[in-house]
Amino acid sequence: MATADSVSVFAEGTFEEQIRELVDYAIRSSPEDERATALDEGARPIEQDQERRQNALTFVLDQTNSLGDGSEQEIEGYFNLLFSHLLTLWPANSPEIQHHVSSLLGVLASSPSEHPSVRYRVISNLFNATPRNSTLRLPIYTTLLQVAAANGELETLRLSRKDVEQWLQEWDISREERSQFLKSIVDAFIQSGQSETAYHYTLSYVSSLPSSSPEGQLAVIDAIVLALRLPSLFDLDPLFKLDAVVSAKDHEIFSLLQVFLNNGLPEFYSWLESHPAVLETYELDRAQLERKIRLLSFASLGFAHVGHDLPYSEIASVLQIELNQVEKWAIDVIRAGLVSGKLSQTTQSLHVYRSSARTFEREQWEALEKRLVAWKAGLASVLEVVTSAQKRGNGSAVSEVVQQVTQTGESVQVDAA
Repeated sequence: MATADSVSVFAEGTFEEQIRELVDYAIRSSPEDERATALDEGARPIEQDQERRQNALTFVLDQTNSLGDGSEQEIEGYFNLLFSHLLTLWPANSPEIQHHVSSLLGVLASSPSEHPSVRYRVISNLFNATPRNSTLRLPIYTTLLQVAAANGELETLRLSRKDVEQWLQEWDISREERSQFLKSIVDAFIQSGQSETAYHYTLSYVSSLPSSSPEGQLAVIDAIVLALRLPSLFDLDPLFKLDAVVSAKDHEIFSLLQVFLNNGLPEFYSWLESHPAVLETYELDRAQLERKIRLLSFASLGFAHVGHDLPYSEIASVLQIELNQVEKWAIDVIRAGLVSGKLSQTTQSLHVYRSSARTFEREQWEALEKRLVAWKAGLASVLEVVTSAQKRGNGSAVSEVVQQVTQTGESVQVDAA
């Protein structure tokens, strides 16, 4: 039997007594004769009559059209007991339980409440009470997402990509349903104004679709546009390496992505001349794109000068800016985490300690190899100095070695954007 997550249900008494409690809560304002309907007499005790128990619970479910008027503790206790009986009386994947769960989710999603937090707890409890591989978990968590996004409280769910990946492996759902669930996550984060988080789930969503399908092609274009639109997203390589993205190589927006992956301002301006209406079509801001391509060009320039001084004049030329603007852009690129270095007004240069590569292909590996070879040679020289200093007991020489090691280490710090 498939396991479920732990949900505490504190219930005492017989089934009949528990049903009476549920009925009392569900129809507090209804006449007494309606309450008795739930427990019509039968030939056998209700504990021994599966059909009567199902009918009794169905009556309670039909009467559950809101969260009720109780306290948070009463509301949560009522639904926990209701879920416990629901998941016991019908098989997990039966049409009846799917119908009842769907109806309950509609009630929970639409009911106004003075206690908004209790809705999340109730839906979460239902999610945790179902078997881990149950198909019911998909609509339950989708409802939870929609409720949280609609109320601007998505952060209360503490959703992580690790959780999502695990759920998609556990749930007994189709490929199409997996894709739709990922799309619902993307939409929820977009609705909540968390576009950067939405982008990371977009990569998973695109990967889940057949690359040649119309949905796949549309998702690719949306992903590229979102990536370009995000002002602080500079690592475009994971997007570019998706098969579905490469299959869209004939699309005009794909060529713009290539500019941001490999080129600079001249190519960007050339692309704009060839595609004058694209920015408006996809609601892309030209000023924001110019800033982004400048920062990426700065990072590429820094990558080529790791461990060396990068002259202000060269930065100004590549970024197509005035010399007096270089330090401002240097501060921006350092704040963006793309470059690490030290500015010198005296030498009019930036000493680059570390820089991000836009992509890490053969060219970047060859550059890294050269730096490692130089680092190895430097360490051999340092070792000679250490050995000599130890023999002489020369403290100043050892200090010199420490400085050399520091400089040598800085000269090989590289990473991807």
